[in-house]
Amino acid sequence: MGNGRLFTVRGMGPVLIVAFLLGGGAALAADPTGAATLKADPGLPVDYVWVLVCGFLVMFMQAGFALVEAGFCRSKNATNLLTKNLMDFVVGSLAFWALGYALITGTDWKGLLGTSGFFLAGEGYDVGNYLSFFWQMVFAATAATIVSGAVAERIKFQAYLLYSVAITAFIYPVYAHWVWGGGWLSKLPFGLGHLDFAGSGVVHAVGGLVGLAGAIVLGPRFGKFDRNGKPRAIPGHNIPLAALGVFILWFGWYGFNPGSTFSAHHLRISVIAVNTTLAASAASLTALLLVLAKTKKFDLGMALNGVLAGLVAITAPCAWVESWAAVLIGVIAGIILVAGVYFLEAIGVDDPVGAVPVHGFNGLWGLIAVGLFADGTYGNYSIQPPFVKGLFYGGGAGQLVAQLIGAGVLFVWAFGMGLLLFKVLDALIGIRVSPREEIQGLDLFEHGTPAYPEFYTVRR
Repeated sequence: MGNGRLFTVRGMGPVLIVAFLLGGGAALAADPTGAATLKADPGLPVDYVWVLVCGFLVMFMQAGFALVEAGFCRSKNATNLLTKNLMDFVVGSLAFWALGYALITGTDWKGLLGTSGFFLAGEGYDVGNYLSFFWQMVFAATAATIVSGAVAERIKFQAYLLYSVAITAFIYPVYAHWVWGGGWLSKLPFGLGHLDFAGSGVVHAVGGLVGLAGAIVLGPRFGKFDRNGKPRAIPGHNIPLAALGVFILWFGWYGFNPGSTFSAHHLRISVIAVNTTLAASAASLTALLLVLAKTKKFDLGMALNGVLAGLVAITAPCAWVESWAAVLIGVIAGIILVAGVYFLEAIGVDDPVGAVPVHGFNGLWGLIAVGLFADGTYGNYSIQPPFVKGLFYGGGAGQLVAQLIGAGVLFVWAFGMGLLLFKVLDALIGIRVSPREEIQGLDLFEHGTPAYPEFYTVRR
């Protein structure tokens, strides 16, 4: 792909950029074979392969989430958690195909949502549009699956399926349109508008804050708090599984963040990869040392979540900061993680895998970090000016203001819609399993297939 072509669209949101660049431009007719697109730009196959391979890595993160959640929870619910992580992708991809993608990329209506392109029909039958859809679809599935950990071990399976449809068809797409589809947040008159390079806010904070709402509406698991409200530890059944899941997620993040350039020709991908690594490492070490100071134990679970916290926090600023800032962003992410875990327990919220502080709180931190540490060497998906510059690099407060506005809007939207969704579902079908089912395990009652049948002694 010639760089000059990218420069002509640098004011567009990333979803619109990838559709324009890789689909041959809005002025061309739909090209379902790809022949016309290739003839117009023979260099495009490199970028198609780049985006697809990175998208495959993001899809494989579903396996990472499944293993993390199953490992951090009890064996009697392992099948349930694995099934959720399968089905939120299965159901979510179909809902996103039918409705969600069009709400992000369709013809803009008053900066609020898209209004065309449902079911990839008509002019949507185009190789570039299909590529853009695939990329956004795996991101939407990531936002959906984050919630699974926050509501683990006590939500009805049918309620979770309905939630998965709601977030991929509406909650995620509407906010994504505001930031990435040319919506109103991207056009704020501060800095370059609200920015989120790869989804600290659009993907992770949306999932984390909807998860917070779900955890509040559900209430804590039996046995999590004693009569005085003091939290009790409920150990996960398989830490090796959880550790493997974190390594898979870390690996997948090298698709998530560098892939968000949408171009293999942007050599900035090397900077993004290094920043992604350093932030994860700094956050993990920080979390490990903080818990060591409190408990005198080297807590592997907190160190694993520290990796994820750093990855989430660096996802928004990864393309716009240098290495020292990535390390500092990671250190602060580790602090936020540990403080967030203890804070949620102090207010009686039960988050079995730490999804809310990892994705919700650190997703918001990642957005704010852009306005502080962006160093003015890379633009909004462009290697030509205007470049993104934060407060600490002489950019003034403009970009920081845009980031704070976006973070505030995100919290209200995601947490508010999450509360509304789970309250409505609870009123209609009831979202929590019965006490007997929760105590004996969801695997037997909801699926009839315990993950470890040779060790399962409870009978219906």
